[in-house]
Amino acid sequence: MPTEFISLTFPNASTELKPIPNATIDPNYLVRYARTLDDHEFNYTLVPYDSSYFDPFTVGATIATVTKNLKVIIALRPNTLYPTVAAKALATLDQLSSGRAVVHFIAGGSDAEQAKEGDFLNKEERYARLEEYIRILRRAWKSPDPFDWDGKYYQFKQFSNKVRPVNGTIPVSVGGSSDEAYRIGGSLADIFGLWGEPLKETKEQIDRIYAESDKAGRSENNRPRIWVTFRPIIAETDELAWVKAHATLDALTTNRALGQGKAPPNAPPPQNVGSQRLLDIASRGEVQDRALWYPTVTATNARGASTALVGSHQTIIDSILDYVDLGAELISIRGYDNLNDAIDYGRYIVPGVRKVLQERSNGSTA
Repeated sequence: MPTEFISLTFPNASTELKPIPNATIDPNYLVRYARTLDDHEFNYTLVPYDSSYFDPFTVGATIATVTKNLKVIIALRPNTLYPTVAAKALATLDQLSSGRAVVHFIAGGSDAEQAKEGDFLNKEERYARLEEYIRILRRAWKSPDPFDWDGKYYQFKQFSNKVRPVNGTIPVSVGGSSDEAYRIGGSLADIFGLWGEPLKETKEQIDRIYAESDKAGRSENNRPRIWVTFRPIIAETDELAWVKAHATLDALTTNRALGQGKAPPNAPPPQNVGSQRLLDIASRGEVQDRALWYPTVTATNARGASTALVGSHQTIIDSILDYVDLGAELISIRGYDNLNDAIDYGRYIVPGVRKVLQERSNGSTA
């Protein structure tokens, strides 16, 4: 399949550079942002989930209503919605959007965050629950007849789902960097999400995912598609991009010290493996490969996707192509000046990558 691009949904003008405390949804901004992605031919937008954040289903339905082609990825934690309810909710969104719904599962990387919504399972149990959850969804979308379920985490009798996905099913995405994530994503997911790591480490992770896929009996053409996420900082030249990068870092550092960052100033080390990996790589040096920059990781305590790509338009295009060549088919790019960065990516990066790939398919470049 062709390389596709993902952004993150932002419901208001608050950014990590200029945070707006307690910002509410700005409907006009949300619509403008979504339409910007659609107009610039992004393929997906991820609607995030947090225990204290906006409901992704409502936001996702709004996005679907005001766009034509943009696919909506709903981030979902299994503890927040019973799987029979989720099956119907996702299929409803899929019908409303004419087949543009995707679900991205978050097993839960922080015990404290999970506990905020009453989830006290340990990490291994959360992943085991996720596996059961995905199997229920697939059955609910496929089965024409009522069915029972008697699992470890879910039990029900004669559930019947009359809300069908447009294309028979809905793509399922799983992310993570733990053994459990590789196993469940490799065996069950359509898409596997990774944070931006150096090429060597990314290749190792892809190999792990594919090994689990093979172990589950999936064919090579049925392995999960690989999704990798970056935070590009771009400018017309490499020199200008680095000036912009250091200004970004100063803002992130200052805002965190003021208690307005993604992580509190005194936040403990992150519990999830993905963030631990990012911090470990950051300790080895600031720049990896062509342009992968890690001070943004340490400035945010690796809270979420935080590795930057820094450089000119061409440097960023070349860097993304390095990951495409590894096997990444979905590239998530979101910046720090949310709307303006999305516009710049849509003008220079997305078409630049697609142009090179089209030239390659035509045999005009190596």
